[in-house]
Amino acid sequence: MQWTDRIRQVKIVLVIAAVCIAVISLIVSHFLVRDLSKEERNKMEVWAEAMRSLNTADESTDLNLVLKVINENHTIPVVVTDTNGAVTVFRNLNVNGKEMAYADSLALATKLAGKLLRDGKVIRIELDDSLHKDHINVCYDDSVLIKRLSAWPYVQLGVVMLFVVIAIFALLTSKRAEQNKVWVGLSKETAHQLGTPISSLMAWTEILKENYPNDELIPEMGKDVLRLQLIADRFSKIGSLPEPVPSSLNTVMDNVINYMGRRIPNNVQILKEFPENDVVVKINDSLFEWVIENLAKNAVDAMNGAPGTITLHVEDTDKKAVIDVIDTGKGIKKKDVSNVFRPGFTTKKRGWGLGLSLAKRIVEEYHEGKIYVKNSEIGRGTTFRIELKK
Repeated sequence: MQWTDRIRQVKIVLVIAAVCIAVISLIVSHFLVRDLSKEERNKMEVWAEAMRSLNTADESTDLNLVLKVINENHTIPVVVTDTNGAVTVFRNLNVNGKEMAYADSLALATKLAGKLLRDGKVIRIELDDSLHKDHINVCYDDSVLIKRLSAWPYVQLGVVMLFVVIAIFALLTSKRAEQNKVWVGLSKETAHQLGTPISSLMAWTEILKENYPNDELIPEMGKDVLRLQLIADRFSKIGSLPEPVPSSLNTVMDNVINYMGRRIPNNVQILKEFPENDVVVKINDSLFEWVIENLAKNAVDAMNGAPGTITLHVEDTDKKAVIDVIDTGKGIKKKDVSNVFRPGFTTKKRGWGLGLSLAKRIVEEYHEGKIYVKNSEIGRGTTFRIELKK
């Protein structure tokens, strides 16, 4: 619980830090862009005044300063139109850093002038103060620097969010690896602890057979001891990668039915729906039987002593084998469906909530298959589906 709380706190801190960085960046960039826009507006007013002086100049006017102001604009895109809206002058309209033909440039300048007029980015210069008829429009756009500054906060935000995602992924991976070590250690320790009493029980069983050769219960006791040995063997394989071999899925399912049939209430019936042909898949028999047994035991628990059925349905296709474990139990609540395979989750008063978690690990990691809740209805039952590649 402490580890989970710590992970949650780290996530919250990372998200808050990312939001703060993004907000600060956006605010700083906003003020920078605003100040630069004002500065460029002032420059364009000076430039527009220079254009007015150029258009109203006579033979005695010194144009050196005027031309110097006009020619020093190398960054701000500008289009000058006359009284009729025709483009007369344009500067800095390169596209992707490449010069264009004059006709194409003129078309681009005309289109840009219309847009800038609509956006209000224009300085109107009257050429005749008395009549107010002739004028020019100096339309200007944001420079490349302002456009880049405007986009920079969003680039920063993307980088920060990518960092947060990577950090959270690393933390979750570390947590998952730590949990896996715990489950593997627990499984191997359980197998080790079971080894000694199982050996003793096997020895006592042999002694009982010699002393009571006609007792019918002793062979059954021997079967249960062998079953314990099989369970210990399964636990010892958790954490290693057992090599799957081609096996008969029909035989594996029959073994589960034979074992569970003697250990479930009389009012619960196990039904099987197998194809006529033998379905062969690569599995580890021992571990895969444990998965089906676990699903069947959960199905029995879901019936709470009420009559019902457990159906083991097997389908065979060209690419995969499908196993459905269908019960008529109490069903799973929708809010719990996504949690049933989470370690520690259980709706029963007893149990550690590890059965389905280990089943998922065996199916997905050891057999490269899929296991999930196909459907579940409260009061009607649940279907667990397993898909295995052929």
